[in-house]
Amino acid sequence: MNKLLETHQLRKSFGALIATDGVDFDVREGETHAVIGPNGAGKTTFIKQLSGELRPDTGRVSFGGEDVTALASQHRSRKGLARSFQITSIYRDFSALDNVALAVQAHAGHSFRFWKAARQDPLLIEPALKILQSVGLDKRINILAAELAHGEQRQLEIAMALATRPRLLLLDEPVAGMGTDESLRMVELLASLKDSKTIVLVEHDMDAVFSLADRISVLVYGRIIATGTPEEIRANKEVRAAYLGEEA
Repeated sequence: MNKLLETHQLRKSFGALIATDGVDFDVREGETHAVIGPNGAGKTTFIKQLSGELRPDTGRVSFGGEDVTALASQHRSRKGLARSFQITSIYRDFSALDNVALAVQAHAGHSFRFWKAARQDPLLIEPALKILQSVGLDKRINILAAELAHGEQRQLEIAMALATRPRLLLLDEPVAGMGTDESLRMVELLASLKDSKTIVLVEHDMDAVFSLADRISVLVYGRIIATGTPEEIRANKEVRAAYLGEEA
């Protein structure tokens, strides 16, 4: 299986704090690769380096066989790398349909200045409707994003990421802050994407991780201490001691 994303010896420090410490990591095309670890392990810093929001001090990020280490996040997005955020990032005063149509428009390279006229553009609206249907929001298209439930806002954010036609989705704690029913719906949505998308999943919810991931990497104090299948990670004594504990 081809490697779509690779990092080599990524290092990032903030003063005396080493956030990522020589991280080697790869994501195979078509897989869901989860990154787990305790609070303070460096997960957020790591995913920001993958998305281009943070430049590593040293090391390399490759995407689709190309060195993208020096590329900012918007340029990586153009190449097919999309990120959803730990804290929902949507246009709260726009409808769900407007949010996704805006993402379609942005991916096509059009200016937001012409948005009001573009609301009637079938080249934007039709793909936006299909994407909203795929994430289960087709009955909520005209609701303002601010009025959607928390779980629906996270679904909308994933819809916006999908509107950029990504080769790879970086999902930063998509289940965070959800109740049981919302979490189940999100896991079902992500499971439905597994056949068509390559996904990097950063998540604290172990039920979601072990049900969705093809492989799991465990990050502790800025270092990956293990990578393997869910079964291999469950059985890994070092992982159990460092992180999973009784949850394993």
